[in-house]
Amino acid sequence: MSNNLQPGEHYAGAVLDAQGQHLHHLVLMAALPDGELNWADAMAWAESFGGTLPTRQEQALLFANCRQHLVADWHWSSEQAGASHAWSQDFHRGGQYFTLQSAELRARAVRRIAVSAQKGDLA
Repeated sequence: MSNNLQPGEHYAGAVLDAQGQHLHHLVLMAALPDGELNWADAMAWAESFGGTLPTRQEQALLFANCRQHLVADWHWSSEQAGASHAWSQDFHRGGQYFTLQSAELRARAVRRIAVSAQKGDLA
């Protein structure tokens, strides 16, 4: 995986663990799906080009730092909330809620860069 930002990508920030240690850097990828997707299709779409859906923590970081690059609507996360639900994030007001996996929501993919990457590699 390249550490350089690709055209249309946006650096979201560093993801931290519960002790405040850096886990990885987060990049919002440029790709957009053709429309809204159910959760399983959104997961497959993100993986089809080397990305993943963001975790709930990563979605909060995207809301804080990249909201202007996201449609102000509900987007899927990568996290399930039981057998038939998954978590989603509202990029208008910032709330998170669990939604039936069969519902169709927006999706955006992210990629993660190891913390050992140099700052200049992200420019």
